[in-house]
Amino acid sequence: MVLDDSLVSLSAVRLRRMIGARQLSPVELLEACIARIEAVNPYINAVTATAFEQARLQARAAEQAVMAGEPLGLLHGLPLGVKDLEPTAGLLTTYGSQLYRDHVPTEDVELVARLRRAGAIVTAKTNVPEMGAGANSRNTVWGATGNPFNPNLNAGGSSGGSAAALAADLLPVCTGSDTGGSLRIPAAKCGVVGLRPSPGVVPSVRKLLGWTPISVVGPMGRTVADACLQLAASAGPDAGDPLSYPLDPLGFLTPDNVDLGSLRVAYSEDFGVCDVDPEIRQTFRARIAAMKHLFAACDPVEIDFGQAHRCFDVLRAEAFVAGMRDAYEKDPASLGPNTRANYEMGAAMSLQDCAWAQAEQTRLIRRFQRVYDDYDLILSPTTPVSPFPWTQLYAVTVDGKRQENYYRWLALTYVITLTTHPALTLPCGRDTHGMPFGLQIVGRFRGDRQLLAAAQAMEEAFAGMEELRRPVPDLRALLAAEPPLTSIVETPAGAPAASASAARVSAV
Repeated sequence: MVLDDSLVSLSAVRLRRMIGARQLSPVELLEACIARIEAVNPYINAVTATAFEQARLQARAAEQAVMAGEPLGLLHGLPLGVKDLEPTAGLLTTYGSQLYRDHVPTEDVELVARLRRAGAIVTAKTNVPEMGAGANSRNTVWGATGNPFNPNLNAGGSSGGSAAALAADLLPVCTGSDTGGSLRIPAAKCGVVGLRPSPGVVPSVRKLLGWTPISVVGPMGRTVADACLQLAASAGPDAGDPLSYPLDPLGFLTPDNVDLGSLRVAYSEDFGVCDVDPEIRQTFRARIAAMKHLFAACDPVEIDFGQAHRCFDVLRAEAFVAGMRDAYEKDPASLGPNTRANYEMGAAMSLQDCAWAQAEQTRLIRRFQRVYDDYDLILSPTTPVSPFPWTQLYAVTVDGKRQENYYRWLALTYVITLTTHPALTLPCGRDTHGMPFGLQIVGRFRGDRQLLAAAQAMEEAFAGMEELRRPVPDLRALLAAEPPLTSIVETPAGAPAASASAARVSAV
């Protein structure tokens, strides 16, 4: 494979500066990204539907705006990958479901509309699990996304296509969303940054339960600064999300400088309630030992998470009942196993269950604040296992313990979801299998800016330490996954097979 890394490996922040300084044409950048997608995507299947011709028209217009000295948006001229859960005007949006394999929206969702207004050029959609259910980005429309470090292994989910596209330098900007860890988990598995903002920072208008704080949209990037750039372009209130509120989006653009030596840091391997493989515990302990000298304090902590698992079960299932009822009642077989399991779990619950879960979450949030009486941040592993084969739907066992459902292995991230605190995954070297290891950093309540500032300082410190710096995949050594990533995964009865060549379409 012949690859030209001269442009596509540069950060989104640097590319935007070059465009603004007339050192780089948006047309040149787009063509470099298209060439990269065509060369690498067949190996990892991160990109699904494409809009190359429309993107070329927009890139030429972006170039003309630069040359004319017009005001430029934060993302002016940057090719954008949009997670296939976010509707895009004129571009196929399937949600990874056979029910929507021909669905072309007429309008952008608010997130995409904001990024377009900031100058981003929608170039492609990125792969997801069906309806975003699960942390393995595979579905019967597009197939599976392979990890850029080893395409036979999974890239996480549900923002797996975005994370893999960023790690493989296919696109400089990609979107994500997070309920139980869908930004943080794929970022950890692919070696990029994923931020779960506080609820309401970026409006999430497609959630049917507008007042739930467990589902958010947020940025991914190869660096913390890249994530901040996208966040600044997308944050701010919108009536479509009643949890959103007035704030200064540009305040996210350049985090304050932080002296790591002034920070008091707590850490936990498992939060007392999560199963974690011994090898991940070993890697996490080694990382803590390597970084603890950077902080004023770095201490283990115990946290009372109460009945977090049951609480998350109810709140997650509640959202699936709201979104999937019509499809399930029409034809249960039209839904994949993860989506159907969530719906059926929720349909069997009572109002009493829902009331209890809301109250338990409130109790959990109040208890969680006590840690921040003494500490500024909490650190943990992001995932409890190293990436496993994409052919395996989920981690059936963790630390030798059978997981009771398909998402229980995501507990390290979903217990933090319940707290509503902002959380970021930072690349932190490799695990014992040579795969990326992600460090979950949890900030104070509504402390998004402070979290980003601390994460950027840690990223800068880690860059000088071989054991802690962000790993980069060797794309020249990529081999085709076996079986092929575009193989049928779980085709419902009567549904046609989907392959990369047959299913990938351009905008209409």
